[in-house]
Amino acid sequence: MRWFSIVLLLILAIVPPVAFITGHAFWMDLFTRLVVLAIAAVALNLILGYGGLVSFGHAAYLGLGAYAVGIPVYHATYGGFDSIASYNGFVHLGIAIAVSAVYALVTGAISLRTRGVNFIMITMAFGQMIFYAIVSLETYGGDDGLTIDVRSEFPGINLDNPLALYGLCYGSLVLVLYLVYRISNSRFGLTLQGARSNEERMRAIGVDCYRYRLTAYVISGVICGYAGFLLGNFTTFISPEMMDWTRSGEIMFMVILGGATYLCGPVIGALVFILLEHLLSEITVYWHLPFGLLLIASVLFLRGGLAGALSNPPWFRKDRSSALASDTSTAASGTATKAPTRADDDV
Repeated sequence: MRWFSIVLLLILAIVPPVAFITGHAFWMDLFTRLVVLAIAAVALNLILGYGGLVSFGHAAYLGLGAYAVGIPVYHATYGGFDSIASYNGFVHLGIAIAVSAVYALVTGAISLRTRGVNFIMITMAFGQMIFYAIVSLETYGGDDGLTIDVRSEFPGINLDNPLALYGLCYGSLVLVLYLVYRISNSRFGLTLQGARSNEERMRAIGVDCYRYRLTAYVISGVICGYAGFLLGNFTTFISPEMMDWTRSGEIMFMVILGGATYLCGPVIGALVFILLEHLLSEITVYWHLPFGLLLIASVLFLRGGLAGALSNPPWFRKDRSSALASDTSTAASGTATKAPTRADDDV
C-alpha cells in the first residue's frame, strides 16, 4: 500500500501540470478541486478513521475557510471593516485558521459529550447553524453567494497562475498527509486509536479520552478550514451551499470509499469520487444513484474501502483463508491419527 500511495502522489504531481502545458486546462481545474477536497477528507479521517468520530458538519469548516478569504477581499475592494480588509494572503490564512480553531473548540467541547447517533446529529446541527447564519448575511450575498474579486496575495506566488495555485494545493496535501502520519503514529495518535477501540479500558488506566478527542477534533477542523481557504482561492466564488450538510456527506463518502484508517485512503476516495462524478454527470443527471450503489457495494464487499482492497485483495484473502483452513485440517487430522498410537503405547 505504501508503494501505491507513492505512485498516486507522483501521478498527482505530474499529470495535471502536463495536461495544462499541453492545452488541457480543464483537467488542471478538475485535479485542483480534487486535491483540495482530498485535504478536507484527510482532515476528517483524523477523527473518523483514527478516532471513531463520525462528524456530519465538517463542510462548515470549508465554508469558514472560504469566507475568511472572501470577506476581507470584499471590504478591501468596496470599503468598510478596515480591521480585516486586506488582500494579504497571510491575513486570510490567519483568519481561516483562527476562526476554524475557535469554532472547532466550542462545538467540539459540546459535541464530544455525546456518542453515536447523537454526536452525528449535533455536529450536523452546528453545521446547519453556520449555514443559515451565512445565508442571513445579505451584505456578503446571502444565499446568492459572494464573488472573490482578488485572490490572496503572497510574496513570490501568483495564485492567478493555475500552475502556482495547483502547486500550493498539492504541496499542502503532501504536508497534511505527513502531519497526519506523524500524529497517528505518535503517542497522541495511538492513545486516540486506543480510545476508539476500547474507551473503558483507556479510562481505567487513567487516560482522559475527552481531552485527546477534543484536541484531535480541533486539529481536524483547522486542517479542513485551511482546505476551505484553498477552495475559496480556487473557485473565486463562495456561497453557503458549500457548507450544507450534503457536502459533509460527500467528504465522508470519500473517506469511507477510499478507506478510513488508511493514510492515503481519503485521497483515493477523493480521486474516485471526483472522476466518477465528472464521468457519470456527462451520462445522466441522476449520477447520485450509482454513487449510492457504489457506497453500498464498497461497505458490503470492500473491507477497509478501496485502500483496504488494494493492500489486501479479496482473492488473496480467499486464498490465504483456504490455505489456513487446509493447514488447520491437516494439523487436526495429524493429531487425530497420533492419538490412538499414544494410547496403544500406554497400554
